[in-house]
Amino acid sequence: MSATMDAVMPGAAGAHNATAAAAAGRRGGGIVAGMMAFPEVQTVELLVAVSIFVAIHSLRQRRSQGLPSWPLVGMLPSLLLGLRGDMYEWLTGVLASRGGTFTFHGPWLTNLHCVVTSDPRNLEHMLKTKFGSFPKGPYFRDTVRDLLGDGIFGADDEVWRRQRKAASLEFHSAEFRALTASSLVELVHRRLLRVLGDAEEVGDAVDLQDVLLRLTFDNVCMIAFGVDPGCLRPGLPEIPFAKAFEDATEATIVRFVTPTAVWRAMRALGVGHERVLQRSLAGVDRFAYDVIRQRKEEVAGGGGGGGGGRSDLLTIFTKMRDADTGAAAYSDKFLRDICVNFILAGRDTSSVALAWFFWLLNKNPAVEAKILEEIDDIVAARRSSSPAPAAAANGADEDDLVFHPEEVKKMEYLHAALSEALRLYPSVPVDHKEVVEDEVFPDGTVLKKGTKVIYAMYTMGRMESIWGEDCREYKPERWLRDGRFMGESAYKFTAFNGGPRLCLGKDFAYYQMKFAAASILRRYHVRVVDGHPVAPKMALTMYMKHGLKVKLTKRDKSKL
Repeated sequence: MSATMDAVMPGAAGAHNATAAAAAGRRGGGIVAGMMAFPEVQTVELLVAVSIFVAIHSLRQRRSQGLPSWPLVGMLPSLLLGLRGDMYEWLTGVLASRGGTFTFHGPWLTNLHCVVTSDPRNLEHMLKTKFGSFPKGPYFRDTVRDLLGDGIFGADDEVWRRQRKAASLEFHSAEFRALTASSLVELVHRRLLRVLGDAEEVGDAVDLQDVLLRLTFDNVCMIAFGVDPGCLRPGLPEIPFAKAFEDATEATIVRFVTPTAVWRAMRALGVGHERVLQRSLAGVDRFAYDVIRQRKEEVAGGGGGGGGGRSDLLTIFTKMRDADTGAAAYSDKFLRDICVNFILAGRDTSSVALAWFFWLLNKNPAVEAKILEEIDDIVAARRSSSPAPAAAANGADEDDLVFHPEEVKKMEYLHAALSEALRLYPSVPVDHKEVVEDEVFPDGTVLKKGTKVIYAMYTMGRMESIWGEDCREYKPERWLRDGRFMGESAYKFTAFNGGPRLCLGKDFAYYQMKFAAASILRRYHVRVVDGHPVAPKMALTMYMKHGLKVKLTKRDKSKL
């Protein structure tokens, strides 16, 4: 039995093994066949694994670079997220985490790569020490050329120097100073205060930012073109040139966050924001060239129409002659560019700063009280030095009181309060340079030739390393020493730029802001409408996205 079983079992075992092997073969063949039948399963798993690896790698770069950098698109996703909210606060957070400087990597094969900084040492190096190595550069010039042409904002080298020299001489002339002062009195007392008075009388809310933009637009057009567009009139009419100018600046800023190849293609096709820009530029050019033609006729006529006695920028530049040929020194196109550039600078700097200033006063009534006290002291000093019968002649009547230039100069606390508003909300929140040779910033950042550099003035006002732990607080006192205004380094407070490109109109801008602010505050309490949203708008200058809706209340004259 045992032998028989032994004889049988090996065969049975062999058969069993063969059967098992066949079954295993069938199972293995089935697995292989299954895998061959569903190759997409492997592909999906591989893509998931690669995606996870890339995501982890990109997110880890946040520690070393400040933002995650993705294949092909670089840091663009983070930028797009920043644009959906408050772009300037987003940028401030990134710079604060990186010690004041970081490198932004744009999408592959685009020119959105740049170094962003808010370090005063880097700014001084760029704006002063190595000024020649950091021009505006071809990228900036090409981006804004359709609007600004070869004007002073985007110009470099000899083109910039020639305009700067001519404009500097004009800005410091007695005739120009007289023009700016007289035009400002006219606009503030015959228009601004009347418009505000009408709104107060009926109890309507008014967009103060819009009103102030109209004030400065009329003022700078008088100074640049020698014409009054009439934006600041009862009813606040829409002026085609002003509307075209604003639309053109908004469309231009979109180019800075759009790959160059894309916006150029859109321009060629006439679509999107490029279509808006083309239409707006047609309105700007139509107005500008009409004024230039009329001014040339006046100048050629030898005065009669006023050309001989004018002191606006257009007239001054129109009169200039080539030393060799005696022909006009500048073409119509160049005259257009000069005036448009000065309008952009003069319109926005003061009006945008004043809007943020009044919003900050609404949140800081103690500051407003100190400004009023200073103004009251100045008015009281005028009254005490003037004989009683001559009071009316000296403008002592409240409705007609006009501040004299020497009185405006004495408004030290108001000067500090406006500077503090500009520190927190600079009219130009970011600016651009391009390095023309290999450089190294004082903070150690290496810059290769052609690198674009963005310096963030908005962020600088919020850096503890620059202004201390209270950097986000509105404190005019930080600008005062023994009651006198004390300025800061132009590379710490860069609202008016610095170095050779320091703003030519800085003194006029302060005078304009102080005169307008004191004239309003002396007569009205300005209260921001409850619940009105206030946020910056992404533009060349720091507009409020929703304007500034306010209600006005007349001051009690018995308490003045």
